[in-house]
Amino acid sequence: MTPDEMRDASLLELFRLEAEAQTQVLGEGLLVLEQEPTRADQLEACMRAAHSLKGAARIVGIDQGVSVAHQMEDLLVAAQEGRLRLGAQQIDALLQGSDLLLRIASAPGSVTEAAVERTLACLEGRAAAQPPTPDAEPAPTPVEPAASAPPEPPAPAASEAVRTSAAAALDSDERVLRVTAQRLDHLLDLSSKALVEAQRLQPLLAALQRGRRLQGHLGRALESFEENLRSGAPPNLAAFAEIRSMLGECQQLLEHQGNELDEFAWQAGQRAQRLYDNALACRMRPLADILGGQARMLRDLARTLGKQVRLQVEGDKTQVDRDVLERLEAPLVHLLRNALDHGIESPEARLAAGKPAEGLISIRARQQAGLLLLEIADDGAGVDLERVRAAVTQRGLSSAETAAQLSEEELLSFLFLPGFSLREQVTEVSGRGVGLDAVQHGLRQLRGGVELQQVRGRGSRFLIEVPLTLSVVRSLVVQIGGEAYAFPLAHIERMVEIEPHAIVQLEGRQHFNHEERPIGLVAASQLLQRPPGTAQKERIPLVLIAARETLYGIAVERILGERTLVVLPLDPRLGKVQSVSAGALLDDGTAVLILDVEDLQRSLDKLLNSGRLERIARGAGDAGAARKRVLVVDDSLTVRELQRKLLANRGYEVAVAVDGMDGWNALRAEHFDLLITDIDMPRMDGIELVTLLRRDHRLQSLPVMVVSYKDREEDRRRGLEAGADYYLAKASFHDDTLLNVVAELIGEPL
Repeated sequence: MTPDEMRDASLLELFRLEAEAQTQVLGEGLLVLEQEPTRADQLEACMRAAHSLKGAARIVGIDQGVSVAHQMEDLLVAAQEGRLRLGAQQIDALLQGSDLLLRIASAPGSVTEAAVERTLACLEGRAAAQPPTPDAEPAPTPVEPAASAPPEPPAPAASEAVRTSAAAALDSDERVLRVTAQRLDHLLDLSSKALVEAQRLQPLLAALQRGRRLQGHLGRALESFEENLRSGAPPNLAAFAEIRSMLGECQQLLEHQGNELDEFAWQAGQRAQRLYDNALACRMRPLADILGGQARMLRDLARTLGKQVRLQVEGDKTQVDRDVLERLEAPLVHLLRNALDHGIESPEARLAAGKPAEGLISIRARQQAGLLLLEIADDGAGVDLERVRAAVTQRGLSSAETAAQLSEEELLSFLFLPGFSLREQVTEVSGRGVGLDAVQHGLRQLRGGVELQQVRGRGSRFLIEVPLTLSVVRSLVVQIGGEAYAFPLAHIERMVEIEPHAIVQLEGRQHFNHEERPIGLVAASQLLQRPPGTAQKERIPLVLIAARETLYGIAVERILGERTLVVLPLDPRLGKVQSVSAGALLDDGTAVLILDVEDLQRSLDKLLNSGRLERIARGAGDAGAARKRVLVVDDSLTVRELQRKLLANRGYEVAVAVDGMDGWNALRAEHFDLLITDIDMPRMDGIELVTLLRRDHRLQSLPVMVVSYKDREEDRRRGLEAGADYYLAKASFHDDTLLNVVAELIGEPL
């Protein structure tokens, strides 16, 4: 590229940057003027923005931009001088002109003369502007949009900085990050202080060398003094005094340098933390960066739908990590469009309901404990729960009887399912059933979540929580398999500890009762395929997480406490590591893996479906030797529970399985001392189960007892030939018989 070509390319990049900033000023100002057509400050800001764009287009030689910006400027000047009152038609034309200028700046030469002529006709009043359709391609958005800028032209120094960054961007594919001069000055100040402090190490190292020399002299003096004593000569008092002097000097030197090192370490730690905090702050951008175009988007969509709406924003200066902002924009657009299309009623319907014709959509943002809390609310019609209930039944997601019992919270959760929509017909705006599902997925990718609340006839609100930055994560650090792992706090419902005897075994699964509801249990060591812990404990620590609206408890070995961890991405050569999202270092330098909770939920689903959940160790809660374990396999809940209670009351540990397949999976996953099985069962009967067991070299010595309603001799013979050690007919079954046979086969419980 020749110097002239590089200069032209840099100027075009500068024009694009200026167009992005000035069209943002125009967009915000014109939306205000639509409500207050004579507001002087906004008329002035918009006129100057158009004037700046005209001058910039003239400098880079883009005549199309000059013509459009000039006509926009004339229209705004006429409004300033009172010769024209801006109405909906003029606002539409000015917004159309602003969009066209951004297209011209982003891709010079791609805009046809016909498009320019149509826009000029609208600005001159010779034609009506057409608002964009809902699915129209949005105007290009910069990777790092600037904050709302005043209409004044940039100062020379700022222009030079932009020119430098623009030229650099032409020669590199690296992302450009815009940082305020104040932030850079602060970073430079901290860096210079860190450099000065590092120079303090030199005298400390010199003092350390001096201490080593003194240590050498002292060692030689002690050897000489000891040798003199061994020779029987009288003590050399002068040598003894020299040794005492050197000891005192060493002690003073160590004390002084120890204090110096303590102070240096403290200051270095403080400065490193401030340096990190400021470097992190350079990545932070105001929420306004992704809100600038939303009011315009809602305005255009409302015009298309024949509705009236106003966007109200609070907390738009809340600082959020750049990467979080970029990934938050799509879910936010989905929710705003959803609020307008599904929530806000037509002006006629609102007036009939005693509401203002103009609807209100609000965005409220604030920080709390390292999280960005967003509320997107509307004052529309809310959600028709009966329509949701009917849709759930029609789509076969639930029976009519079950659907009738669903609570409001449970019904609203269906709106987040893939493909679920209340629209009977697909429109340009909605009906495809991808909106709220995409929102939830996008927010989960950000380690966040969303909750929907509504009041019928009064509106809805979505409550969003996402971390302010992906560079650090507030986590609960636990021990699993003797190693440290971290659960992001955003995914944790709560932490509890339970007594071992509170664990209930039922249907091949484990649960405990918490706040009058059963909570399923699974061992973290099994989820992560780690060896189970061996530490004995009186209480079992649990981390409770929500998996698809169901609460599960994950048993860990120890809870080490909450930490704010600096996220260290895994080496890309490793690929996707199951159940792990990133790494981090604890304060003592110990490596810790940050868990991917969504992966854990998928692993949990697989374990539940396979029926191979390992039993959670009860530790010190079971005094003395391990109790004998019995597996009861029967498809009758009544029989299973009767046998389980009999055996448990006698002191045996009992697990249950609902059929032969469930029992076979349990036998391969856990250790048992005895199998008690029925014959007639679905999927795999008792004869097949015993036959498989006797063919497995690991299980062929396991005692087996058959308990069956079939009491014919041929049935008994068939069971014993398959490999059963005892056959008991249920017709002659009673408590003592069962317990006596179990004791005969494997002995007493302990």
